[in-house]
Amino acid sequence: MNTMDLIYLITFFLSILLNILFQKYFIKKNKFDEVVSRSSHNVLATRSGGSAIFGTLFLLILYFYIQSDQFFDFSILIPLGILFTVGLYDDIYKVDFKLKFIFQLIVAKIIVDQGVIIETLNGFAGIYEIPYLVSQIITIFLIVFIVNATNFTDGIDGLAITETLKFLILIIVSSNAISTGYTFVFLIISIALIPLYYFNFKRDNKVFLGDSGSLFLGGVVSIGLILFVNNAGPDLGIKISSPILILLCYIYPIIDTIFVVTKRVLLGNSPFVADKSHIHHILISKGYTHVQSLLVITGTTGIIQLILLRYITS
Repeated sequence: MNTMDLIYLITFFLSILLNILFQKYFIKKNKFDEVVSRSSHNVLATRSGGSAIFGTLFLLILYFYIQSDQFFDFSILIPLGILFTVGLYDDIYKVDFKLKFIFQLIVAKIIVDQGVIIETLNGFAGIYEIPYLVSQIITIFLIVFIVNATNFTDGIDGLAITETLKFLILIIVSSNAISTGYTFVFLIISIALIPLYYFNFKRDNKVFLGDSGSLFLGGVVSIGLILFVNNAGPDLGIKISSPILILLCYIYPIIDTIFVVTKRVLLGNSPFVADKSHIHHILISKGYTHVQSLLVITGTTGIIQLILLRYITS
């Protein structure tokens, strides 16, 4: 077994250990997910999954930092850490959506300042190169949108995990379009997510991602999307505009978010106030189980993505 295989194995078991430890800590502190009218569950659950995922990544990155292995820009963990911390505080004490939105804007600006920014529209509306200020605005909007889209998707068992994994796998198999350091981080997060399926689908004492997990993963996905889109044309031969490629890569969270926000606005409600108007909630209301809803959503969107990706790269 080589060193990297050992690291991946450690990642898997470290994620299991941290899921157990954080769940016990949340139970000890009596911090359970509140069952409300919009909840899709009625059992005891902790919102500790995000702590386990972020903790796994943090400990591994800390190890490489101590070893002075500079293959990765560790500063990107700063905005991701902020998203995690804000989400964790919200999981425990509740945070007003306006304050969360402000922090999301701050995080998006930090990511842009670190050089992760949309560089071209790849011909969308006939536009290729865009001014730097416009590029900043577009990138900040995209990051905030994707962070919230990921958070919105975390409404039934396994959905946010699966949608994130689908995207990260796409990034990993297309690793020639992304720097080695980022690919490694995406792989670590993917492996760390896998044990969460067991804890998420348990009949009792479930573990949810919580806002700490969904906001963190939203930040990860947004960074991955920007890096992928910037390099997909020249490195992978994909010849479609950036907005269409972004939609294709993360199709369900984006479509569901547009659907939900539009519906809330038309009804005169705040787009940030949670309800049960999401597509996955509609499936649940029609009698589908969580597993059936997950299979319908991921299966349908997965087939569409595979067909279209094959078409645009042929």
